[in-house]
Amino acid sequence: MGTMTGEDPAADELETLVLRHKRRYTSKEVAALAGVPVYRARRFWRALGFANVEDDAPEFTDADVDALVSLLRLVSEDIFDERQAVSLARSLGRATASLAESQIELGVELLDRKGVLGPDRTRILRDRAHEILPELERLMLYCWRRQLAVSVGRVAQSPEAQSAPIAVGFADLVGFTRLSRRLGEQELAQLVERFEGRSADVVTAEGGRVIKTLGDSVLFVADSARDAAEIALRLVATHAGERTIPALRVGMAMGPVLARMGDVFGDTVNLASRITSLAAHDQILVDTRLATELQPSARFALLAVGPVAVSGFDNLDLFVLGRSPSAPPVGEIPRR
Repeated sequence: MGTMTGEDPAADELETLVLRHKRRYTSKEVAALAGVPVYRARRFWRALGFANVEDDAPEFTDADVDALVSLLRLVSEDIFDERQAVSLARSLGRATASLAESQIELGVELLDRKGVLGPDRTRILRDRAHEILPELERLMLYCWRRQLAVSVGRVAQSPEAQSAPIAVGFADLVGFTRLSRRLGEQELAQLVERFEGRSADVVTAEGGRVIKTLGDSVLFVADSARDAAEIALRLVATHAGERTIPALRVGMAMGPVLARMGDVFGDTVNLASRITSLAAHDQILVDTRLATELQPSARFALLAVGPVAVSGFDNLDLFVLGRSPSAPPVGEIPRR
């Protein structure tokens, strides 16, 4: 945390436009205005993703005071306890940090294409901020509300959704590390963007949720075995048609998970990861529980393999998942 320059007027103006307020308070002053000790204010500050600053540095704005007061009010009015409020702050910090980084990357990429370098970048960003920032703010609020509505609807339709078994899948690019050594930075970035973008399109189109992407792999979940199977089959088919993307392998398991901070944990996640490592090129492997859920459907073909042993799991009966020859055709996911 710190001022952008102090010597570049355009940078200072841009920072003020982004923050909407000038920096004026120290850590102690913010804490005093919120009515809490400094250590407690800093706990929330760090949870939001910001580093501690010097005690006498005027780094904070009126908006920082308001944000701290809002978090504290959630605790004082018994909406959340302290731990939950800190977790909320941490999840907000992580999500918005990722958004901010991606938006700046896109802006810099656009300026690079136009040949804008050095101080001119800051000046152009400052001049465009008045029209860009309100649009981004509206889009982020809209998307958050839509996503919140989806999550609320899922819980409302199934009050037991938090403890119900779900399908967990990993889609992994084969030989990505070897390939990445041969590609330039720009080529590698383009490959990762295509893989992540098309994978996200497939997962969401079939009712699943992308939990996270790791460059060469995508972790996704689905509430039903059928949705998970459709996602996996479409992922393999979609990427198989792209010559610049390596072969894909998918591993899936079904069972309970611990959902926390937008991520998922537990034996089911670990099992899906282990199964993925056993899959061959363009192959989908699933565990017994997921295969059992799929067997009544005429849309899918299952071939038993195993038993196999992997770290932490002995004598696993696995199944290769495919599309049944008698299954009706399915529509295509639009390509990017």
